[in-house]
Amino acid sequence: MDIARFAIEKSVITWMIMLGCLFGGWYGFETLGRYEDPEFTIKDALVITPYPGATASEVEKEVTDHLETAIQQMGQLEKITSKSKPGVSEITVTILPSFDKSSLPQVWDELRRKVGDAQHSLPPGVHTSKVIDDFGDVFGIYYALTGPGFSSRELYEVAKTIRKELLLVAGVAKVDFKGEQQERVFVEMSRSKLANQGLSPGVLINTLQSHNLISPAGGVRSGDNYIRIRPKQGFNTINEIADLLVGTGQDGRLLRLGDVAQVRRGYQEIPEQIIRFNGQEAITIGVSGLSGVNIVALGKRIDERLFEIQSETPIGMELNSIYQQPQLVAKSVNGFVSNLAASVGIVIGVLLIFMGLRAGFLIGVTLLLTVLGTLFFMKIFHIDMQRISLGALIIAMGMLVDNAIVVAEGILIRVQQGMNRTLAASEVVKQNQWPLLGATIVGILAFSGIGLSDDATGEFVGSLFYVILISLILSWVLAITIGPYLCEKLLRAPDKNSIANDPYDAYLYNAYRGVLKKALRFRWLTVGLMITMLVAAVIGFGLVKQSFFPNSSTPLFLISFERIQGTDIRATDEDIQELEKRVLAIDGVNSVSSFVGAGAARFMLVYLPHLPKASFAQLVVGVDDFQKMDNIIDQVKSIADDFPQAQTRFERIRLGPGSEGKIQARFNGDDPVVLRDLAKQAETIMIANGVINVRQNWRQREKIIRPVYSESMAREAGVSRKDLSTAIQTAFSGTQVGTYREKDTLIPIVMRYPDTQRLNPESIVDVQVWSNQLGKTIPIRQVTSGFLVETEEALIMRRNRKKTITAIGDPAIGLTADSVFKKVQPQIEAIELPPGYSLQWGGEHEDATKAQAGIAVQLPLGFLAMIIVVVLLFGTVRQPLVIWLTVPLSLIGVTFGLLIADRSFGFMALLGVLSLSGMLIKNAIVLVDQIDLEIKEGKTPIQAVLDSSVSRLRPVVMASGTTVLGMLPLLGDAFFVDMAVTIMGGLLFATILTMVVVPVLYAIFFQIYPTKDNLGEMA
Repeated sequence: MDIARFAIEKSVITWMIMLGCLFGGWYGFETLGRYEDPEFTIKDALVITPYPGATASEVEKEVTDHLETAIQQMGQLEKITSKSKPGVSEITVTILPSFDKSSLPQVWDELRRKVGDAQHSLPPGVHTSKVIDDFGDVFGIYYALTGPGFSSRELYEVAKTIRKELLLVAGVAKVDFKGEQQERVFVEMSRSKLANQGLSPGVLINTLQSHNLISPAGGVRSGDNYIRIRPKQGFNTINEIADLLVGTGQDGRLLRLGDVAQVRRGYQEIPEQIIRFNGQEAITIGVSGLSGVNIVALGKRIDERLFEIQSETPIGMELNSIYQQPQLVAKSVNGFVSNLAASVGIVIGVLLIFMGLRAGFLIGVTLLLTVLGTLFFMKIFHIDMQRISLGALIIAMGMLVDNAIVVAEGILIRVQQGMNRTLAASEVVKQNQWPLLGATIVGILAFSGIGLSDDATGEFVGSLFYVILISLILSWVLAITIGPYLCEKLLRAPDKNSIANDPYDAYLYNAYRGVLKKALRFRWLTVGLMITMLVAAVIGFGLVKQSFFPNSSTPLFLISFERIQGTDIRATDEDIQELEKRVLAIDGVNSVSSFVGAGAARFMLVYLPHLPKASFAQLVVGVDDFQKMDNIIDQVKSIADDFPQAQTRFERIRLGPGSEGKIQARFNGDDPVVLRDLAKQAETIMIANGVINVRQNWRQREKIIRPVYSESMAREAGVSRKDLSTAIQTAFSGTQVGTYREKDTLIPIVMRYPDTQRLNPESIVDVQVWSNQLGKTIPIRQVTSGFLVETEEALIMRRNRKKTITAIGDPAIGLTADSVFKKVQPQIEAIELPPGYSLQWGGEHEDATKAQAGIAVQLPLGFLAMIIVVVLLFGTVRQPLVIWLTVPLSLIGVTFGLLIADRSFGFMALLGVLSLSGMLIKNAIVLVDQIDLEIKEGKTPIQAVLDSSVSRLRPVVMASGTTVLGMLPLLGDAFFVDMAVTIMGGLLFATILTMVVVPVLYAIFFQIYPTKDNLGEMA
């Protein structure tokens, strides 16, 4: 089919395509979802199982092990990790990367069944396991509600109102809040009063529990009606609890609960988590949007709703922003759109200068329609606008104009030679459409490893492949349809006097022809020079810094603060109050959000929430200028030196998935003592090699007080082990004995001793325990033989059912994780491991290895497909060999580009190398095909090599030049800069490869030798 002639003659259809791209692109731009980063699925679920009173070792053996055994039967499992702590088992279940978000709900249902079936094998006293499968929810709109002078209860009530209103906003999926202090009704017993009246704590507990239960009272028929009988149940006020009759005193009068105990309302003594914003007590409110929603538009709707309900918020309360994804996304997308527009402008400007106004204009129009059409198809295929998808358009920019340049150049030359425009368009398109399609497919296949990778990193950058797929195919379609039509309308026939002029008789072409003649004559010297440079590049590549993903330019950083294991959360909070006050005083700090006892909610996709730990706190510090961040972190480090009792770590927000702690050495085995020793040796090696933030994840052993239960004494007194434990818990922490109902809130009733009798650990010897046999309380000393202070494991970590301790660290400022890893790896691997113990590497090394492996698995298929396409195009082997032999030589430009720019070779630079190979093969295909064509037309082989190379000089140089210049806006982007440098450096050298090495290799493979007769006199 004569596509070009059809496009010219059927102009209505051609205009429909153009208008479809134009208005479809506008529609796509206005309606596409907008995010800062692409979505990727968190394939983790948590299984939380409380086992009150159990040690970490008991939790591990009696709960964790049984549950892991059941969970490991799942075929979808990638790994299972667990943390056994005193009183609770935490198991993290990670599913294979091949399962996407559509199939995960079924996987989680199976997980619940496995966990549910295992419940019968757990010992008495274990609470029902809870499976949390929304661990990956992202609350990208994150507020802190503060109100100086207001109670936590009042903040909580307002937060509930805000949540109710925000859930009504279109596009909101979930609203979650944290930091509310749990209320309690305390019944504080007096030992002396209980003893004087002959009452036991058990009597009070039974009375409270029986009085506060809601139980049915039946009903009775009355005529045609059935009337329920409902006596008043429960307590309406705190005074009613105090007025509850609990027995008869020694003098025979009825005793109220208030006669022997103080009843008051307060907050849980040991908070689960403490949150503050700029030093004020706060409740955080996190909002997550539905998948695919335009987060910028959602942010506007939420702002409007909050403004509407502002009158309902008490004066003095304020809703402060911790993280506003809509604003950052708007800024990020606008920045990328500006970069995209700048790239398009640069490319069109270059085309106008070097291709002429008309040719440059028509290529620019084709490019613009390609970009707009890509946005339309992104909408159809649900590819949102985010960092990766928009960056892909910029990366593809040079390739997008390749097809249009080849077509426009061919038509322009023929028109200048006097050919009819329609005929010229028809001839050029017929001649180039299949080579251009093959070259386009090869360029797409170069990215196939990304699109087909099922690793989390592959999923994160997967939209890069699909956007390039759409845009390149569309560029080919528009080049052979819109291109000929615009050429026919815009290109002018030359004057009759200028038709005879050779369009390639210009200084640049003549100079290139001279260089190519020299290269063809001294072909082996040319090849030897290329090989020498390649060897130098391979050696030089060892000097290139290695990395995984770079840090973000988001003006936030994290301070992780951790005291020794077993620290009371209130002691941790005392340090944090002082730390946050001093950090807030630093110039350039906008806000400090403090999270004590646990981390923040997942407010951005790459943030890893920290599970509850009393000794841990994290500060989210907002700064007014990203450029000031390093200086501010240095100042905070000097402040942190004043807290030697804690380990303080500073973390920049990273771009892309990864683990906490860039250097990780995992040791597996059975004996905790041996594991701790191995981890200690690894930590020592890390410290000696400049690693900072060195720690291990089992932390320190915790102190415990162990009452020594005396069987003989306790049996004589009629006191069981449970009686002893209940008495001690009631005396110190308190025991829940009921529930006070207030509207929709359930407040636990906790019985305990007054502060004066329980806040001193030494008062444990004065604890009274009730003896049913004696009918009175007796001192705990009568059933114990003493008290021991011991230490025990408080955290037992397992990985795939094996005890695993991990030595963790980070590279010092200015060093890459890879350079530090290469130093410590041989030394740590030299540690002598006892039989049954093993070492595994985690951290950035593992993340990068998995990401590269995910691509490497698919790369052979992609390269095989590329080879097949090239072979099918030419039907022989020699031409594809010529093309593929030039690919390794692109490493020369990559190495020198990265070294000169002092950039790292990370995951994004790897993608740049893949794209570079596609671009290089694409250009080489068009050149080799032209040589073959001119030989078939009757030219001598050497003349065909020369003429074809000269005729392809401008398209190749223009394609490479526009790509390189189009990358300039990405040099300011932290995420894409390494890729941009890789492509720019590689392409600058690839142009030489294509225009010099390809003709030389073609001449060698086809035994084409220059002579004075066919080349003219050569110096």
